[in-house]
Amino acid sequence: MTDYLQLLFNTIFVNNVVLAQFLAICSFLGVSRNVKTAMSMSMAVIFVMLGATAITWPINHYILEAFDLAYLQTLTFILVIAALVQVVETIMKKSMPPLYNALGIYLPLITTNCAILGLALINVEAQHGFSMSLTNAFGTGLGYALAMFIFSSIRTRLEDAEIPASLAGLPITLIAASIVSVSFFGFKGIAENLF
Repeated sequence: MTDYLQLLFNTIFVNNVVLAQFLAICSFLGVSRNVKTAMSMSMAVIFVMLGATAITWPINHYILEAFDLAYLQTLTFILVIAALVQVVETIMKKSMPPLYNALGIYLPLITTNCAILGLALINVEAQHGFSMSLTNAFGTGLGYALAMFIFSSIRTRLEDAEIPASLAGLPITLIAASIVSVSFFGFKGIAENLF
């Protein structure tokens, strides 16, 4: 049980997929202007991460590795992720049209979200079992959601702030992102002493 808690803590805080590993930066910067949109994107990413892990782990373990086809991992994982994103996109388009329109191009871009593919490859490299892979996927998704929530909250406040013209727009966004990222590095010391 401690291993699962340690993995969750590490994936959410220490090795945060966005703030420490710098994956999924495209959606992090693109969808974080509004807290509601950012959290909706986070829920979609968590769903795709869990679904992709639940499907790619058995495919990798029982087919690709068993038949010595490990060289097809990346291709297989991308196809699984693309199929799951199509399911999420169809559901959102039918049941939540305003949210679907708000996410715009970033929803189909989950297919190429390097955090999801990276997660599948990290699970293979770390040789996690099925339950540990799902825990890793859930923790990584929660870490993504936490980063999105914090950053979208900051960006909402920045919209009302008086910012010098030379820093307005992308410069202040990148400065804020770097400060949030640096603040997460403090969790590494906590993790070493906690577990």
